[in-house]
Amino acid sequence: MSTVEPLSPGVSTRMSRQASRDTTPEVAVRKLLHAAGYRFRVHVRVPGMPRRTIDIAFTRAKVAVMIDGCFWHGCPVHATQPKSNAQWWRAKLDRNMARDRETTEHLAAAGWTVLRFWEHEAASTATTKIAATLDSATGRPG
Repeated sequence: MSTVEPLSPGVSTRMSRQASRDTTPEVAVRKLLHAAGYRFRVHVRVPGMPRRTIDIAFTRAKVAVMIDGCFWHGCPVHATQPKSNAQWWRAKLDRNMARDRETTEHLAAAGWTVLRFWEHEAASTATTKIAATLDSATGRPG
């Protein structure tokens, strides 16, 4: 753990207001999936992992969909590195990415198919990939 001080109270307040669920990209994908006739659960707890959830879960097919924010999850294309308190932020973002890997591995070991998309990816592209995975898993005609 880093010995660098965390955020200032002002920055901490702003960051705590960032949506962690029902984000615009997540809702866009859900709307397209629902319109296409797919039914799912949202924000399902990951079994055996406290404080971790699946953004969009198809429980019968065991398909977990995660929509990751570019900043918080370290997108190789769009992630930025804060200049203020850089050491603390680097450690924080590295922990986020490690947690993502651990969650994916845990779900995969439990028999889930995990699909991860970046927030900048088109909702239609994500929906097409999700539908193909579901159709393959369930035998539903595409």
